[in-house]
Amino acid sequence: MLLLANLLFLAWGTWIAPPAPLAGLATPSAPDRRAIRLLREAPSAGGSAQTAPAPAGQAEADCVSAGPFLERAQAEVAASQMQRLGFNSRLRASKDSIRVGQWVRVPNLATAEDAANALAALKAAGLVDAEIVREDPPSNTVSLGVFGEAARAAQVVEIARKAGFTPQVSDRTRTSDVFWLDVDRLENGSLPDFDALGARTADSAPPLELRACPASPAPAG
Repeated sequence: MLLLANLLFLAWGTWIAPPAPLAGLATPSAPDRRAIRLLREAPSAGGSAQTAPAPAGQAEADCVSAGPFLERAQAEVAASQMQRLGFNSRLRASKDSIRVGQWVRVPNLATAEDAANALAALKAAGLVDAEIVREDPPSNTVSLGVFGEAARAAQVVEIARKAGFTPQVSDRTRTSDVFWLDVDRLENGSLPDFDALGARTADSAPPLELRACPASPAPAG
């Protein structure tokens, strides 16, 4: 009986049962391997393919910091303007390195005598505010001034060049207690025209900057 059962099973497996699909080949439920897709690649109910969410960092910030303001009164005036325009804003104190202007100078002359001679020549050319930078050790650098307006800095550079010197220009910064105005977007995503913020001049305040608001600290616990 056992021998007969084995013979019957062998005959069924050889002539009757369908062959098992080979690994890697198409199956009746997927006639083409290229038709296999991940769930997120499948068409939605509307017929279009689902798209992945935008990568982090590409979305627009929900809050923008405008500033810096050197005085709290100036920041409060700006906050009142935002309120009149229908925007929620918050005043935030900070200690930041702020740009105060462009420093124009004739640097690293060979000797102190060369620096003195350069100073005399630059004053004769009309740069009466020029002075030798007093450092220890001496750098023999003649400062032509720090200018809040780029046009004025460019004018001084041109005068120094005509006098026979090669001036250098760099941003001048200082660390100071300042104020920022954190402004929330409206529900439609719009932001105000920050150029409308008043109480800012090139001589009394650094240029207006726009930054993403700092992240709020996580609640304790």
